[in-house]
Amino acid sequence: MTASSLFRRYARCALVLLALAQAACAQRTGPDVPRPFAAANDEVLHWNQPADRAGCPDRNSYLWVQTPEGPACIRYFASDDIEGARIAIVQFSGDRDSVMDQAPTRIPDNTEDLRTLDAQRSRDRAGVPWIFVARPGTYGSSGDHRKRRQLVEFHALDAALDALMQRHRLQRIVIVGHSGGATAGAALLTLGRTRVACAVLTSGAYGLLERARLLGRSRDGRTDTTGSAQFYDPLDHVGGIVRDPARRIVLIGNRDDRNTPFALQERFADAVSKVGHRIELRTHAAEPPDYHDLKDRIALRTASQCAREALFP
Repeated sequence: MTASSLFRRYARCALVLLALAQAACAQRTGPDVPRPFAAANDEVLHWNQPADRAGCPDRNSYLWVQTPEGPACIRYFASDDIEGARIAIVQFSGDRDSVMDQAPTRIPDNTEDLRTLDAQRSRDRAGVPWIFVARPGTYGSSGDHRKRRQLVEFHALDAALDALMQRHRLQRIVIVGHSGGATAGAALLTLGRTRVACAVLTSGAYGLLERARLLGRSRDGRTDTTGSAQFYDPLDHVGGIVRDPARRIVLIGNRDDRNTPFALQERFADAVSKVGHRIELRTHAAEPPDYHDLKDRIALRTASQCAREALFP
């Protein structure tokens, strides 16, 4: 084993021990009681905050970017081997509206250390460098998560991927997203993102007006489930996807999904196929009663397979 491998192994063990200590400490202290100790990256991540240049240092885990709507600070949390990677998996989480109004200390895995540990665990399972990119308003990224699925969100993520790939000299990426994260991944494709070897989009939301109507959550048929009429629906913009015969787009869902209707996932897949792109639509087992969260870590497994096939065609 090389010296660098040994260093990574020991660093990883230290990170695991630190996370366990933090978890034990959190059980002994309430949300408003200071912890007995705090590591440099153990501060909780703030949610739904405006962009602040002073709070967005020029170091790893932070990206200060400019968008048509203004500046943004996007947080990312990466495994230990992304530098110069020929390919890396970039993950977007699903919607987090159920926790965004809680005290940051109550939100699970809401520190830089714990998010980084999660990225490292995903990397170890996938066998490919892994980067978790926090959507605007979540896990320390500036912005308002209430404005999800709007251009202000997607422009910030698009600019962040540009900055991320430049900083770490990434050659290509695999995008993986679930639910709202899948919608974000699809939106980035429609905005013309290139150097995407594969996009694995699970239980995504498309046909946003129709979805809101089917779920009984539309106001006069003009708003999506967030109550906004300013949404950006990838289904309406498939013409913006750049042609790339080598790229794979994989949609995975469950026909009984009660959150993001599978019929609308089918509609998006059909629209992408009709404009000449390679896309695969699959079904997979999901957790009852909503059948929205897929089983068997299928997104990770598919993204790992995509990345490996792109590396060794």
